[in-house]
Amino acid sequence: MRRLVIAAPGSGAGKTTVTLGLMAAMRQQGYTVQGFKCGPDYIDPTYHTAVTGRPARNLDSWMMGSEAVKTVLANGCQGADIAIIEGVMGLFDGKQPLSDEGATAEIAVLTESPVLLVVDCSGMARSAAAIVHGFQTFRPDVRLAGVFANRVGSEGHFRLVKAAIEQTCGVPVVGFLTQDEALALPERHLGLVPSVERGELDSFFANLGRKVARTIDWETLLSIAEAPALCSPAPLIRPSRPYRVRVAVAKDAAFHFYYPENLEMLSACGAELVYFSPLAGEPLPDGVNGLYIGGGFPEEFAAELARQAAVKQSIRAAIEHGLPTLAECGGFMFLTEQLVATDGSAYEMAGVIPGKVVMKTKLAALGYREVRGRNGNFLLPEGETARGHEFHYSVYEPRGETPFAYETSGRKGTKPDGYLTHRLVAGYVHFHFASAPAMVERWLAECEKVTING
Repeated sequence: MRRLVIAAPGSGAGKTTVTLGLMAAMRQQGYTVQGFKCGPDYIDPTYHTAVTGRPARNLDSWMMGSEAVKTVLANGCQGADIAIIEGVMGLFDGKQPLSDEGATAEIAVLTESPVLLVVDCSGMARSAAAIVHGFQTFRPDVRLAGVFANRVGSEGHFRLVKAAIEQTCGVPVVGFLTQDEALALPERHLGLVPSVERGELDSFFANLGRKVARTIDWETLLSIAEAPALCSPAPLIRPSRPYRVRVAVAKDAAFHFYYPENLEMLSACGAELVYFSPLAGEPLPDGVNGLYIGGGFPEEFAAELARQAAVKQSIRAAIEHGLPTLAECGGFMFLTEQLVATDGSAYEMAGVIPGKVVMKTKLAALGYREVRGRNGNFLLPEGETARGHEFHYSVYEPRGETPFAYETSGRKGTKPDGYLTHRLVAGYVHFHFASAPAMVERWLAECEKVTING
């Protein structure tokens, strides 16, 4: 099967623009395209899904482990003609500066996937060859199979860059995009994801695909995308027994950050997932045994959420009744007493967790987290570990003493974290269940003990 890792020397929107353009162009050519994103990213996969028409998936070697990465890739590629794997940051940027752990390069090696390097060629010609040569020789087991020249000044400029790179590095330069503001992704502010889901960018994607299609050497591109066969599709979890429970999942524009594998692992264990929208005024569904409130952008919809009194009351009552609940980041924020916006406006939230969250204008936390459970945590008992990540612009200001749910370890050390009450595990960490499959069965076993009816 064909597959390509789309990588770049550094981070930036250029790589994503080229990735989406290639996806759109391939679909216009009649190919079935499967999108993947390296790293713990929820936003870019929504773009991939919108362009390809297939649910995009994350490949993260640090959170999931190497075997799970291969399995997720094989599972996701069923029925597809080609997989496009968008890298994270620069090709060799991962968890730390001294190794490729978690980097796009590691994913490329693990999956035996060729790399198409997207180089911003504005203001250079032969120097582009030096950049490619450096990336080509930095780690020889990363197969740099081709180059895409981005942001060239003209087709003539592209030919200069192409000649320099192909002479020096011996790899083909398969296409280009010019410096054109109309090709830049619209500013990815927090309100954009719902726009993607509503199809408001369809014409942009279609135009981008047509522009890429006109400059691509299709024969060479498809040739370099040839890759060894994948492993056979397989489940990420093999439950010890079936669990006949119903788990409510909050899903709308305010809460939509879920790894597909997390939901699929719950389903594979027998759980029926019941989706509902707090933003639309839908209270907790009847007859559920558990609740999952993922991350998202509650701060963007704070006023609307504050008005949903019946929704908040139904969730608060169920959690206080002992409904086994996991709330991650945006879900955690929603369960506090108050959300304070950057302008000082305060909005009443569900009131399960004493205290408030305060929005900041700068990033409050970003990075991978090793999570170790504490006593009383039904998902992660004391001593058990899982992996996840944080990415948020708010801080939690507790009211009174905090019953911590777990300890987190990251670049800044280890600290008690999260919030534990009743059967609620809440905090800023986004878990990946593939890092600790046993937590799925623990959760569902707890769910069997409780049923909430309105």
